[in-house]
Amino acid sequence: MKAKEPKNRKDYQPIKVYCFPNERQTIEQQARSTGLSKSSYLLRVGMGYPIRSIVDHHQVEELVKINGDLGRLGGLLKLWLSNEKSVGGIDARTIRETLQKIDRTQDHMLNLMSRVLRPQAEPMASTGTRTEKDPGT
Repeated sequence: MKAKEPKNRKDYQPIKVYCFPNERQTIEQQARSTGLSKSSYLLRVGMGYPIRSIVDHHQVEELVKINGDLGRLGGLLKLWLSNEKSVGGIDARTIRETLQKIDRTQDHMLNLMSRVLRPQAEPMASTGTRTEKDPGT
């Protein structure tokens, strides 16, 4: 009879970690903030994988919504200007500046979103154990 081949990590022996109650509480809190179990969190930290925070993703989602709203606002402003002969005493310079400010704000938000998300997609440079494929993501 052949010995059973282990199929996943639970088939192997776990690592026991001794820590003080305050350290355990910190680990549990950080694991919760990422949406991972304590085991998954400690494995990723130990292997040098990037840790993704749930809060970061929620904030990026909100920025995406705001960015879409700004795009719609700029589109509505352009549509209104193309359909109206009179703009109610607003000079062309003010309108151009408003459209440019919307564009700059969108560019700034996209830059912020990429800075939040890009470090999580790249391997951490501190360890040589990072592989192309991040298990569990």
